Amino acid sequence: MAFEYTLTKRPYSDEEAKMLLKDVVSPETTDWHYNTHHKGYVTVLNKIEQALEKADPAGANGNYSEVGELKRRYTWNHAGALLHDVYWAVLGGDGDAKKGPEVLRAIEKQFGSFDKWKADFKAAAVSAKLSGWGLLVYDALWSKQLLNVLVDEHQYGAIWGGIPLVACDVFEHAYYHKDGPGRAKYIDNFLNNLHWGRINERFKTYVK
Repeated sequence: MAFEYTLTKRPYSDEEAKMLLKDVVSPETTDWHYNTHHKGYVTVLNKIEQALEKADPAGANGNYSEVGELKRRYTWNHAGALLHDVYWAVLGGDGDAKKGPEVLRAIEKQFGSFDKWKADFKAAAVSAKLSGWGLLVYDALWSKQLLNVLVDEHQYGAIWGGIPLVACDVFEHAYYHKDGPGRAKYIDNFLNNLHWGRINERFKTYVK
């Protein structure tokens, strides 16, 4: 039976997003990015769910098959939707990490200082290809560390069992309307807009 995914609501309205995120992205982008790009991943994911029910698994092979392509696009759209959930959830704050005391202590323990973490996170996000993400993840299934990782597209380079606590979208559609090719400037503004209270709640929920 096909599962039905739904678009996760942001912790602020569309109108509030234009004001809360104005230093990070343009007002138009807050709308396009959520109501077109993000919603599109969810819409297509549900179409793939339905298509997989009808696809013939006997035709699967390592060259081309309907099942194979559907499975491949499933990963793309699932990861895209999930990472956008985190992206919107962690934005809309004032960048004050002291408002997330538990996660801040963990970051300082892992990276030596908050500034060292921030520099490493920015380096990861800047280094992603033209379509990708910079992520702070908790390596839940292996090292139990906090790791800054870069992911190309939505899934290449992902850590198995890595739970995203912070997600910075560096696809060009995320920032070009405001900053053009200024990815580094956009990442700085992203970090300065993080809502560490909500990040702290994610940390307490998922880090054991």
